[in-house]
Amino acid sequence: MNNAPHHCLSLLTSCKTLKILKQIHASLVKTGHHSDPFFAGKLILHSAVTVPGALHYARRFFLNFPNPDVFMYNTLIRGFSESGIPQNSIFTFIDMCGKSLVPPDSFSFAFVLKAAANHGSLRTGIQLHCQALIHGFETHLFVGTTLISMYGECGSVYFAKKVFDQMREPNVVAWNAVITACFRCGDVKGARKMFDMMPFKNSTSSNVILAGYAKAGEMEIARKVFWDMKVKDNVSWSTMIAGLAHNGFFDEAFAYFRELRMIGLRPNEVSLTGVLSGCAQVGASEFGKILHGFIEKSGFNWIPTVNNALVDMYARCGNVGMARLVFRSMLHKSVVSWTSMIEGLAMHGYAEEAIRVFHEMEGCGIRPDWITFVSLLYACSHAGLIEQGCNYFSTMKDVYDIEPTVEHYGCMVDLYGRAGYLQKAYDFVCQMPITPNAIIWRTLLGACGIHGNVELAEQVKARLFDLEPDDSSDNVLLSNIYAVAGKWKDVATVRQSMTDQKIKKTPGWSMIEVDRTMYRFVAGEKTNKTTAEAYEKLKEIIKRLRLEGGYVPEVASVLHDVDEEEKEDSVSKHSEKLAVAFGISRLCKGRVIRIVKNLRICRDCHTVMKLISKVYGLKLVVRDRSRFHSFDDGACSCKDYW
Repeated sequence: MNNAPHHCLSLLTSCKTLKILKQIHASLVKTGHHSDPFFAGKLILHSAVTVPGALHYARRFFLNFPNPDVFMYNTLIRGFSESGIPQNSIFTFIDMCGKSLVPPDSFSFAFVLKAAANHGSLRTGIQLHCQALIHGFETHLFVGTTLISMYGECGSVYFAKKVFDQMREPNVVAWNAVITACFRCGDVKGARKMFDMMPFKNSTSSNVILAGYAKAGEMEIARKVFWDMKVKDNVSWSTMIAGLAHNGFFDEAFAYFRELRMIGLRPNEVSLTGVLSGCAQVGASEFGKILHGFIEKSGFNWIPTVNNALVDMYARCGNVGMARLVFRSMLHKSVVSWTSMIEGLAMHGYAEEAIRVFHEMEGCGIRPDWITFVSLLYACSHAGLIEQGCNYFSTMKDVYDIEPTVEHYGCMVDLYGRAGYLQKAYDFVCQMPITPNAIIWRTLLGACGIHGNVELAEQVKARLFDLEPDDSSDNVLLSNIYAVAGKWKDVATVRQSMTDQKIKKTPGWSMIEVDRTMYRFVAGEKTNKTTAEAYEKLKEIIKRLRLEGGYVPEVASVLHDVDEEEKEDSVSKHSEKLAVAFGISRLCKGRVIRIVKNLRICRDCHTVMKLISKVYGLKLVVRDRSRFHSFDDGACSCKDYW
């Protein structure tokens, strides 16, 4: 008997790269076993699920295999469901159903329902539910549980509960799934009610309710649930630490982290990535550095997901140099690793470097996914690289067979809009093969604001009103566009409309980390000891900027029916100015001041930051909702193109 094919199978179990996978495939071709369904199925399994970047190879092999069996179909459906193009999983399932010789089984539905969930398509999920009923899986516990999860992911708690109610004997997994679905859909009370009704609970049930409260921001209840738990495992501690970090309780998160270590439990991948993700969200770089030190000492630096989280944390905290260092030191870089680095560089305005990293990724044989192209197009749009952006948009479709999503179309609208090609951006939106959502139109409205195109702004706002009539940011932006153009009657009309509809403006806030404590400043909030200190320092800063930097406040968009002093006072109270003032007051010289802001930085604040960097000789990094601005010696990394 020829042992070569069986030797190939043993090699497959340790195969980690596409190059080795191709060599194993070649060996199977030589022996003629590549056409054997057993060996072919194993090859498809490893290329679709195990080997990074080999899903396209699995698909090509599958398409050329005569009469694939249900295992091969399920494997490809599974591979696509876990990829960045889950819709291909659904297409494969449709193809499978169209061939009566290969009817779907319970695994087929489990994988394709996960694809519908990852794609966020409720309509597709309902259609798959109907197919499950047609194929006789209405009482199948495994399929029913997957349906509950799918409906939860797609935001329909009603259907999730309905599927659950129709189960004859739901097990603990089904109960946990419906509780998770309630939390995902924001039905916190419903989740608690289901939890209390459970006839039997396990440790997973407690962790599910704990995670739900933490993700909902109900940390007071989460703390009580945690301390009431009889058995707290690694998952419990990890959930609590990550929840505290994500909700801004960094001192407490660090205390829990220390206690976890004191009681002898070892932090795991989830707790570390969760806390690092929390640090990334609010820019807690000092806290992140401490975690990095622990990761190095404890030997967690070999775990790819932890390294990916470190790269993301440093990049989002404004320290792209450390992000580069961690990235370059990684032994094994997945598509997530490369994409995290490209995204980090893009956020900081290093478009050319982001493009170089992308081509380096291609040279290493790593296949980019749809998220990679979002980051790449984002880099091009924020640097005005129109031709390159258009080329990469075409490459994504023509070379990598990645169907553009609404995120990619949004980047292209941003690319044209920022460069001033507003009509081209508008035409692009109108010709999109998918229905543009509010984010697409809002991107175009923002571009109209940058370039002062009132007429097009009104058209775009009308489209937005049909989609999201109660969004305050759209009304405020249109109001500012009118104000800059001097159309004060229109400003008054927009603001009166907001008052009549009881639409409240989203308050701007900024956060700064000082001595591992996060301080949050909100525009116009009541004065306390911290804000009083910030206001006092800000007065001193503005006075110095006027004398030494020639600062003149930009008040074009401030209401015209107040005097100049009131206008200047209005722009001086922006949260990012207060945060920077507090940083200058508290932080020692030589330190980089890093700010995180929830809204887009305004033109006046941008000018102030540039002047502070020059007059005070400081380096400032501000992360607003769209990108990073690094200020040094009177200049910004965005080159005033933002």
